Amino acid sequence: MGLKQKLHTLKQKYKGTKMAPAFNALHTFLYLPNETTHSGAHVRAADDLKRTMNTVIMALIPCLIFGMFNAGYQANLQTDPEITKAMGFFSGEFWNWTNFVIGLWKVLPLVIVSYGVGLAVEFLFAVIKGHEVEEGYLVTGMLVPLIVPIDIPLWMLVVAVVFGVVIGKEVFGGTGMNILNPALTIRAFLFFAYPTWMSGDKVWVHGAVETAGQPDAISGETILGSLAQGHEISYSVMDMFLGFIPGSVGETSTLLILLGALFLIFTKIGSWRIMLSAVLGALAMGLLFNGVVSAGWIDSSSKFFGLMNTNFWHHLIIGGFAFGAVYMATDPVTASQTNRGKWIYGFLIGFISILIRVFNPAYPEGVMLAILLMNVFAPTIDHYVIQGNIKKRMKRLKVKTA
Repeated sequence: MGLKQKLHTLKQKYKGTKMAPAFNALHTFLYLPNETTHSGAHVRAADDLKRTMNTVIMALIPCLIFGMFNAGYQANLQTDPEITKAMGFFSGEFWNWTNFVIGLWKVLPLVIVSYGVGLAVEFLFAVIKGHEVEEGYLVTGMLVPLIVPIDIPLWMLVVAVVFGVVIGKEVFGGTGMNILNPALTIRAFLFFAYPTWMSGDKVWVHGAVETAGQPDAISGETILGSLAQGHEISYSVMDMFLGFIPGSVGETSTLLILLGALFLIFTKIGSWRIMLSAVLGALAMGLLFNGVVSAGWIDSSSKFFGLMNTNFWHHLIIGGFAFGAVYMATDPVTASQTNRGKWIYGFLIGFISILIRVFNPAYPEGVMLAILLMNVFAPTIDHYVIQGNIKKRMKRLKVKTA
């Protein structure tokens, strides 16, 4: 008897029992289901929602692998900067296997906890409520380890994941019904509940927290943090674009994020309208701030001067803006659904992200708050876009019948 036949036999055995949703989740993970969706998110294609989510995970894997390497690289760079900086990019020492091992040792537990706790909550709700296990957390489980600091305590991640899945998704009815992006809900909970672990210059490089307070303590300040404090950055544009900078695990490499964006657009899963409009919004806000500085309307001693004076297009390759615009803003459940609404939605995300970066020095990364804010207003945007289209059609109808 083949595996598929055995699973079918077990499916019939558990059919109608409380454990049916848990077993069906495993069955449909391996094989396409016979049923079509009846509520929540809908996929109008030959595959199903689970395969769509797996495609997004494929686009995230390069960011995960590079994040592991960069985590170890940044730790070694701070521990022995003279030796590490002397390495050539194509040298064997630069691509030292210990860099990846350190990153694997720190990042893999984050992935295991994220998926283990999140899926456990999903299975629990499915069994209690008697519905099928929803596929939405497949992507959320991968996003969460990529948007948190490398040394965040695992127990904090457990609490945040439970909060994000229950409050951010299940209370609204599950996948397809939530109004906020679950991964960003988890990150927002961590930021407001444990701010010292989500900001500052001691959380982005492995080992910095443990050595804090010592004379030779590791400094893991991000580029945004340096600019917010009025310091000059020591990283080249190429370092920023490739991702060899401190930051959240998967947010540093703009190159890999760009490749992931092209993959999502090619597979027609990610909205190119949202991505492009978010970039345009960020560039517009950056240009506006550069104009304010050029006009001499702000003094160089101002705490806002550093980020205002940053070259407008540099905002695209520092911080988590690129990652948020590609993988978070394009969430099909929480984003705008109309084409015109996507342009407005994405533009406002980019515009507000840079605005928050500049005027909130204590937390110079605005993409999380900007996306969550626009998640709330996405239905309103779509409502007015649809009403505008209805009014235009009514006018055309009146002209024809006149």
